[in-house]
Amino acid sequence: MTTQELIAAGLQLPLMEAFYTIQGEGKFTGHPAYFIRLGGCDVGCVWCDVKESWEAGKWPIVGIEEIVKGALVHPARLVVITGGEPLMYNLGPLTELLKEKGFTINIETSGAHPFSGNFDWVCFSPKKFKKPHPSIYEQADELKVVIFHSSDFAFAEEHAEFVNPSCDLRLQPEWSKAERFLPEIIEYVKNRPFWKISLQTHKFMDIP
Repeated sequence: MTTQELIAAGLQLPLMEAFYTIQGEGKFTGHPAYFIRLGGCDVGCVWCDVKESWEAGKWPIVGIEEIVKGALVHPARLVVITGGEPLMYNLGPLTELLKEKGFTINIETSGAHPFSGNFDWVCFSPKKFKKPHPSIYEQADELKVVIFHSSDFAFAEEHAEFVNPSCDLRLQPEWSKAERFLPEIIEYVKNRPFWKISLQTHKFMDIP
């Protein structure tokens, strides 16, 4: 198989970085986790803090066995697959191999591509810049909407209508706008207690 065929099959993936740290946001805040950041994104968020991940061709193509081997070095058995936009790729083979090795697997995604893979927790963070694929709504365990503009509250409610009733609903201030929007988010959640607040605690603690 050619490299492109191996990527299409999900057997090799462009790996921007992989690192062991503390999950800083969402449902699993505070948990030690091994992050697998895949290169490539076609969503184009203006406030993205990892714009260097957008160009998939910049990053080495790595076999999934090697990716899993890196995860096994560390004591925690929680993996977070992120990007970029990880659902640009077929994640079935990688997640199956991680499962075989006993990992709990989370994904952080904009949902902009068809869903693939076997996950224990799906964090769906929709973006205005590219419409989510319909397959994400039934899979989402957590809806995390980044608040960058006042209109993002209505955007959050629009997507909350389509996820499962059990989906965890969270609003997260965009880091550069936190001082502006956090008080508004606090009041919003106090008046709508089915929402929760997600904070990027790793940035407060200066954890990579």
